[in-house]
Amino acid sequence: MTTALICGISGQDGSYLAKLLLDRGYHVVGTSRDAQISSFRNLRRLGIRDRVAVESMSLTDFRSVIQVLTKIQPDEVYNLGGQSSVGLSFEQPVETLDSIATGTLNLLEAIRFLGGTIKLYNASSSECFGDTHGKPADETTPFRPRSPYAVAKSAAFWEVANYREAYGLFACSGILFNHESPLRPERFVTQKIVAAACRIAGGSGETLELGNMGVQRDWGWAPEYVEGMYRMLQQEQPDDYVLATGQTHALEDFVAAVFASLDLDWRDHVVTNAAFFRPTEIAIGRSDPSKAKRVMGWEARYAMPEVARMMTEAYRLPSTIGLTDG
Repeated sequence: MTTALICGISGQDGSYLAKLLLDRGYHVVGTSRDAQISSFRNLRRLGIRDRVAVESMSLTDFRSVIQVLTKIQPDEVYNLGGQSSVGLSFEQPVETLDSIATGTLNLLEAIRFLGGTIKLYNASSSECFGDTHGKPADETTPFRPRSPYAVAKSAAFWEVANYREAYGLFACSGILFNHESPLRPERFVTQKIVAAACRIAGGSGETLELGNMGVQRDWGWAPEYVEGMYRMLQQEQPDDYVLATGQTHALEDFVAAVFASLDLDWRDHVVTNAAFFRPTEIAIGRSDPSKAKRVMGWEARYAMPEVARMMTEAYRLPSTIGLTDG
């Protein structure tokens, strides 16, 4: 039985990935800073908590990392840990850099120290590209990070590339564009929109305040993206891949789609608040995921309109969390 260690298993991607690997016959172990007190709420929502073993591990503590790797002896490690909010990274830049860049480096060094046979997936981000002025970004597009989060993710990406080239590690980075699901917490703007719209449809009478609704993003469906992560570690040679839908939409379009699915006109309920603007912002996120399709056969089926609809349906019916199908 293949053993996978998922760092950051309690998050959106970690939970969906755990289910996918369990369905493929894996022994899955997840980590948390303190596994004894973590609720692992998302694993419970997916109905898989009792099928996943958990270990306490701090990615920023090399001794902790190497102890867990030695104990579990995983065949594959999925690095999904670290601070995950772009907005929060402006408020906590040191913690963001430490949890992402240092955490990734600790995993790489521990794998090298133990012999280098473990395959590593590293969660990178389209935020690394910065503003490409509307041009589609692929695996060869230069990084121009515009947030502490993106800086940290860029550093981690190059750490992975360096260890792959210098030590022959099977280490890959997935450069993922925005991907959403019902498991997103409300501090992410997509779930904030969905939650507020559903409350308004229920008669709350509130007004939804948002930042720059002109920004454009490539939004996909998270359960599909973890399939791409898995496929990266099944290739003969390690490499980096962009995962995205190839379609770009304005945040205003996402807002409109959510409210329309509830038979509401968003313009009656949404206002712009400059307090939600970021110090630096990416105007347009546009992707070219053709390599993932060409090499791995991976292609997104759901784009923004379907994602908005499925997230709204799942919020109204909590038992409907949309694992793969709309």
